[in-house]
Amino acid sequence: MFGYYIIIGIIALVSSAVSSSLKRKFKKYSKLHLRNGMSGAEIAQKMLDDHGIYDVKVISTPGRLTDHYNPRDKTVNLSEVVYHERNAAAAAVAAHEVGHAIQHARAYKWLTMRSNIVPLVGIASKFSNVLIMAGLVLGLSSSFGYTILSAGVGLFGVTTLFSFITLPVEYDASNRALAWLKNKNMVSREELAGAQDALKAAARTYLVAAIGSLAMLLYWVMQLMAAQSRDD
Repeated sequence: MFGYYIIIGIIALVSSAVSSSLKRKFKKYSKLHLRNGMSGAEIAQKMLDDHGIYDVKVISTPGRLTDHYNPRDKTVNLSEVVYHERNAAAAAVAAHEVGHAIQHARAYKWLTMRSNIVPLVGIASKFSNVLIMAGLVLGLSSSFGYTILSAGVGLFGVTTLFSFITLPVEYDASNRALAWLKNKNMVSREELAGAQDALKAAARTYLVAAIGSLAMLLYWVMQLMAAQSRDD
């Protein structure tokens, strides 16, 4: 189990560093005010209109960095800061979330795939760790404990798969956002560079999460293989 704690510690340190970097970037570019004077909400609405999407609503949601697109009710949910403020960070986030709405409207395959496995991911997230811990308590030397742990690792694999499917979805949304901001001359060169830097920092959080999940999955798979070799 010592290796488990080492992996957890490394993942926690890297995640904390990436999260801190993201907050610094958004704080920095929140001070870079847009020359066009548009708010995040106005940016989002114009991007939707320019892509011929008229059945998606732009709404404000409480909290910070709580921005997301909800495909079930077709809403672009912007945190209060992004919704109201008029800076490069707000423009980047607003356009990114609309990027997801465009993916939905265009049936982007990776978004469709991610949406299809969401119910299974919900189950996996709820029970994977419980089954893994139960398997360890029961002991890998027993066939029942080994089976329970295997089931937990299998479910953990589903969440890992989900985290990797999320990567192209997030990167594509950012690419759509930046392309629109540039092609429609919505931002200056400096503002575009700030938006790009902010979105890259956000993307790194998803990348670190995926790599961390894969590292944990490989650890548990190796534990299963070691237990099996001991039995043989």
